[in-house]
Amino acid sequence: MIETQFPSRCGYIAIVGRPNVGKSTLLNALVGEKIAATTRKPQTTRHRILGIVTRGADQLILVDTPGIDTRSEKLLGRVLNQAAQAVFADTDAVLFVVEADRWESGDAQILEMLKQAGVKKLVLAINKVDRLERKEALLPFIERLQGLHAFSDIVPISGLRGVNLEPLVDVLQGFLPEGVHLFPEDELTDRSQRFRVTEVIREELLERLGQEVPYATAVEVESWKDTPTVTHIDAVIWVERDSQKAIVVGKGGRMIKSVGTAARHTLEQMLERKVMLRLWVKVREGWQADVDSIRRMGIDT
Repeated sequence: MIETQFPSRCGYIAIVGRPNVGKSTLLNALVGEKIAATTRKPQTTRHRILGIVTRGADQLILVDTPGIDTRSEKLLGRVLNQAAQAVFADTDAVLFVVEADRWESGDAQILEMLKQAGVKKLVLAINKVDRLERKEALLPFIERLQGLHAFSDIVPISGLRGVNLEPLVDVLQGFLPEGVHLFPEDELTDRSQRFRVTEVIREELLERLGQEVPYATAVEVESWKDTPTVTHIDAVIWVERDSQKAIVVGKGGRMIKSVGTAARHTLEQMLERKVMLRLWVKVREGWQADVDSIRRMGIDT
């Protein structure tokens, strides 16, 4: 019996969309492990994060991008927007994520950006279908969006509930060019464990703090030491002002303790070993308005 050798395929798929449509949640669900921070607050993602999905002869390299906020006036916001848009030209296809039954001006502006960038292979993922109050609203919404652009495909999904993710991967596999796999089969991301630690801590900050303060924070791992039984991690939470530091520390140190305890539990599950996590809060004035400081925080520019 003659065995048929199927050629391997490998390619990059960019995940784009406005803030808070669930891109990072979708990335984590497709990969099968938390590699990006996810919260209910917009513009959680600050980095281009690769998620790697290997299915037999096919390898999808998913590029999670910061949410494109067309209203942002701060330097950090503009840097994040540029980082997201720069991905368009370097991928084999683009996955445009929107919310079910919710099409906003930001979505329309992103679609226009994609058109102007000449993106031909554009898949629309309609996320959060599990939150639709009226399920019958989905079909008219799909028909409305079909009238806006000739999408390569439209797939209704729920990244949070895992709805329709297999069919979505099937669609994306169709855009992969032939080529060798760029990552080992068991690798899930290009990001280091140190990076994933900072994402876990930042996620806890975003969940616990008010509207403005968490966006003025950045997390940096200062030291990491493994012993036979425990991993010791020291990390700094950077803020822009002393008043923000007081909020992050909290009365009697309660806030920073709460963040540290929750992050430690998550890290112990992720690293599958006991973790001793120590956090400090330091001030670096105006870091969001300085490109060099943004780069020192590990944010892509």
